[in-house]
Amino acid sequence: MSNTAPKTASGNSSAPPVIAVTSGEPAGIGPDICLRLAERDWPARLVVLGDRQLLAERAAALGLDANRIEIRHIPLQKSALAGRLDAANARYVLDILDAALTGCVAGEYAAMVTAPVHKGIINDAGIPFSGHTEYLADHTGTPRVVMMLAGAGLRVALATTHLALKDVAAAITPDDLEITLRILHADMQAKFGIARPRILVAGLNPHAGEGGHMGREEIEVISPVLDKLRGEGMNLIGPLPADTLFTRNVLAGSDAQLAMYHDQGLAVLKYAAFDEGINVTLGLPIIRTSVDHGTALDLAGSGKASPTSLFAAVDAAIDMASRRRG
Repeated sequence: MSNTAPKTASGNSSAPPVIAVTSGEPAGIGPDICLRLAERDWPARLVVLGDRQLLAERAAALGLDANRIEIRHIPLQKSALAGRLDAANARYVLDILDAALTGCVAGEYAAMVTAPVHKGIINDAGIPFSGHTEYLADHTGTPRVVMMLAGAGLRVALATTHLALKDVAAAITPDDLEITLRILHADMQAKFGIARPRILVAGLNPHAGEGGHMGREEIEVISPVLDKLRGEGMNLIGPLPADTLFTRNVLAGSDAQLAMYHDQGLAVLKYAAFDEGINVTLGLPIIRTSVDHGTALDLAGSGKASPTSLFAAVDAAIDMASRRRG
């Protein structure tokens, strides 16, 4: 699959967008929270991708009605039980992703929203898998994507993602940082409709390096990149000390925030918006949002799983899809 923009769906352009919602790991809470999409009226047509029988069984266990959601049937490889992982269904999980992605690229779907998967069990099945983000990038031929989490008024993008802390500084190169900022800036315009986004950029070191006394990455890497992009008209503020960047007064008026490493940004985001946070993959030729939580195997089938993050991810996908159509 090439890195091309999705085709325009045929039919009435005034019709509500069609959003694919993947139900994720069948033993987890994905099916539970997808069933609860029926609790709201949405300004879109939502299509849940998953095994029809699994969803019907889970609905019966939860006292819900699977007939209240639209289901695109993707068959399980093996019957699934809540809370019990089975590597035999790893291919099923990826079949769901493939169907949603193919539909987005073809214009059948305006966006995709993903429920959680279990990376470990997919790898246990002998299928190398590091996550949705990398999978979608690879299968659309996208050389670089940016992970952004959003919630509670924050939009926190990451310059590096799942790296050991000892490897972070070496991974923040001028070229990589520039590409990240260009993707963030472009998608804030295209997917969020912000003509001139104001982006706060964190430093890497305490006190943003304290003028070089606590590290020189701000002086030698981050500031030169920011100066270059400011010269092209980008509204970039920083590098800022991370411990003050996320204070109310500094955040005021900003549209996005770029953290240099995973916990620098996401500890704040998850404190502020753990139940309603979402993941947005920037840089893809399609729209993809996701819940910001895992499979929660211990909650599957119990009725205790909250759909709040899924609802927020669907809201965001609809908003972006409607903006793209407009």
